[in-house]
Amino acid sequence: MSGHSKWKNIAHRKGKQDASRGQLFTKLCRNVFIAARRGGPNPDVNYALKMALEKARAASVPTDTLTRTIGKATGTLEGVHFEELLYEGYGPAGTAIMLELTTDNRNRTAAEIRHLFSKYGGSLGESGCVAWMFRRVGTISYPVSDLSQSDDELMLIALEAGADDFKQEDDEYVVYTASDLVSEVEEAMRGALLADGGIDIEYVPVTTVNVPDEEEERVGTLLSLLEEHDDVQSVYTNAVLSETDE
Repeated sequence: MSGHSKWKNIAHRKGKQDASRGQLFTKLCRNVFIAARRGGPNPDVNYALKMALEKARAASVPTDTLTRTIGKATGTLEGVHFEELLYEGYGPAGTAIMLELTTDNRNRTAAEIRHLFSKYGGSLGESGCVAWMFRRVGTISYPVSDLSQSDDELMLIALEAGADDFKQEDDEYVVYTASDLVSEVEEAMRGALLADGGIDIEYVPVTTVNVPDEEEERVGTLLSLLEEHDDVQSVYTNAVLSETDE
């Protein structure tokens, strides 16, 4: 699941994590399934699968489970077939929300997501309604505690590797790059830092919306419930909530 969307950072600070380990495993395995189905079972040539497997292993998903998931995706084992969806919508206070989903029942998922938006003062929109407010980027993250270089040194290394930007976000350093260059930049960074980075492809808001105090509860609840939905893989928003009540 994506680690650097605005909502993910807020959720991390406020301690809003996935409710159960089983739910997290399910989402990670769906990522592996989709990646393997689209690009084949070999992570050496299927970069999306490589990223999905790295995330799953970092969360301690059993190797046997991952092997079975890839087998189902590539037809060597019988199983349920999932499809990828990208939903866009509006939350309270004029906020924009994008969702990456995987589902085995498109109609059920659409009805459930539409209900959540409506219940908390938002609306599920048409394709393209808010996508223009985001850009698709690659991110490479490193725990601050794992690196000894200064901020200036890290910035220089990232830019020389071909990155577009570099920031410290909470307890991580995050390198931003073009989505199609993330593998090359990570490799160059690894050579300079002698450390592996956590790679992701995300939607980052171009501009943000500061949510009024009176709407924070509704926006926060909607985002939390969307994130907890079994079919939702990632939640992205341009909403900025206050950092109180950490």
